[in-house]
Amino acid sequence: MAMTVSSGPAQGAGSQQPAGRPERSPFVRVTELLAPYQPGKPEIMLSLGEPRHPMPAFVGPVLAKNLADFGRYPLAKGIEPFRRAAANWLGTRFKLPRPVDPESELLVLNGSREGLFFAAITAARTVTERKGRPAILMPNPFYPAYGAGARAAGCEHVYLPTTLANGFLPDLDALDDGLLARTVAFYIASPANPQGAVASREYLSRLYQLASRHGFMILSDECYSEIYTKQAPGSMLEVAGPDFNNVVAFQSLSKRSNLPGMRVGFAAGDRKFLSTYLELRNVAAPQVPVPLQHVAVAAYSDEAHVEENRRLYRTKFDLADQILGSRYGYHRPAGGFCVWLDISSYGGDEAVTLKLYKDAGVRVLPGSYLAQQQPDGSNPGLDYIRLALVQDSDTIAEALHRLVQTLDHRGAP
Repeated sequence: MAMTVSSGPAQGAGSQQPAGRPERSPFVRVTELLAPYQPGKPEIMLSLGEPRHPMPAFVGPVLAKNLADFGRYPLAKGIEPFRRAAANWLGTRFKLPRPVDPESELLVLNGSREGLFFAAITAARTVTERKGRPAILMPNPFYPAYGAGARAAGCEHVYLPTTLANGFLPDLDALDDGLLARTVAFYIASPANPQGAVASREYLSRLYQLASRHGFMILSDECYSEIYTKQAPGSMLEVAGPDFNNVVAFQSLSKRSNLPGMRVGFAAGDRKFLSTYLELRNVAAPQVPVPLQHVAVAAYSDEAHVEENRRLYRTKFDLADQILGSRYGYHRPAGGFCVWLDISSYGGDEAVTLKLYKDAGVRVLPGSYLAQQQPDGSNPGLDYIRLALVQDSDTIAEALHRLVQTLDHRGAP
């Protein structure tokens, strides 16, 4: 069900999204793929990256204390205690050139997804006139909100393949000046979803230099930054200039604090951009209930639950190391909680997804559903499946054993 793409690439290494056809949710697509079948064993869901670890213990008491605030409309920019807590956390967690101003350089979000979507529209309004058709660049595979935002902004989508050969990050050397001169925004995710690659400081610095030279915005998706194996990932804000020009970082409590249903995050960085962003959000974006912002204040003021969260994921990756070994090109990712498995020798991503569900009851996500075709007809996700290690350790171990037994029994053709 891959979408048709235009013939020939845009300038630089990328893929263009045809006009008139919106992105489809990969989760809807996998549900449609599996709908005619029954799982061969009790189903284990590894397709959806929804954290299943326990919520922090402080959530209930903080909500109860602030219930009365559900009776008033929230301000779009967020309450002052939230903005101050988020700014303080940024300054503690990252080596910033200076502290973020909570008054003018940080806004609350209803989760990072809608924030990333509205950011594309804002970038198209704030970036200086482009030399040619405005374009928004994004990794391929990519988070669907990026593509939806580019479409809403009326910009050309340019998909940059992230493959094993380039470390699962966009190849900056493949971007020519013609493309960069008409670029409005560049979405980057580190740790990357789905591969878990973490961009080095040198990589982020190079990207920032390109943005400064050509005048485009960097929309840095950092929602997985607190789930990592050894070294804590950096932030685009660390390499930005003293005024954070051309950079906005997006954070969320969904992964960091196991609160995907709370829908609270923030955007921080370039104050000129955020001023226009706030104007748009004031009339078009969902507001964040004040009691939830108070929970977020508590979350950004506590690291113990985050450290426990990382410990639980480390335990599950230890299991993956033991059970998968070197099969399917497996390697322990530097960040995030997903496993990106090469199943090219087993019939492709849809065939393996069906096989695992029908024979083993394990629901995974075809890699091609997270990506778009490149101009040469290739899809960077076609040979992969994504597993989200969000269940408890016993369930993850069972799922991985079933996966190995099913694929090894089938064998490569």
